[in-house]
Amino acid sequence: MTAPVTTDTELDEAPADASGRPAARRYGLLAVAAAVVVGLLLGYAGGLLTPTLTRPGESSAEAGFARDMTTHHNQAVAMGLLAFRQGQDAEVRQVGVDIATGQQGEIGTMQTWLRSWKLDPTGDQAPMAWMPDGAGLVRNGLMPGMATPEEMAKLRAASGREFDVMFLNMMIKHHIGGVHMIDGILAEGHDDDVLAVAQVMKNTQQNDLANLTAALKRLGGTP
Repeated sequence: MTAPVTTDTELDEAPADASGRPAARRYGLLAVAAAVVVGLLLGYAGGLLTPTLTRPGESSAEAGFARDMTTHHNQAVAMGLLAFRQGQDAEVRQVGVDIATGQQGEIGTMQTWLRSWKLDPTGDQAPMAWMPDGAGLVRNGLMPGMATPEEMAKLRAASGREFDVMFLNMMIKHHIGGVHMIDGILAEGHDDDVLAVAQVMKNTQQNDLANLTAALKRLGGTP
């Protein structure tokens, strides 16, 4: 299923609704939301392919990674949808959609792993407890790279170029933290399927980082 694409011309020329937003942008957001749901369902389907002959346990690195990276991804999805809705730059809007749909699919995969391992979506361990240096990476309850509530509030309130630059900086920081967490499971994990998916995640986020950094430079922002 492919979500309809809204062109920049349609966004600029579409009549505004009662909220003042162009109608095409509003309808485009509904299409993106649908694409995010499809990504989640595809992620669930992909996770079902994971063999269950040997299941990671409650305190395993795999379980900790799946739980913590789900939380980490949830914030990236929220940021990506904000970028689509509020971004001024076409590339910022597109990268927001790509990150939101891609990471929602990965959330589906990770949550399916936990169910197949007969584990709860959330556990009793503290965030990042599955990594040897994990406790030292948590700041005010937030995992590496995650934005604070105050930063998220500023992003929601921003518009135009200010929003674009802020989003790019925040997502670069978010991805760098995510890659560090992925490196953690690649070092500590033992489940072949989890390791394979984690490597794909790392490759995707490193590619995103190159694109995000280039976009920030083009817009005249400073990392």
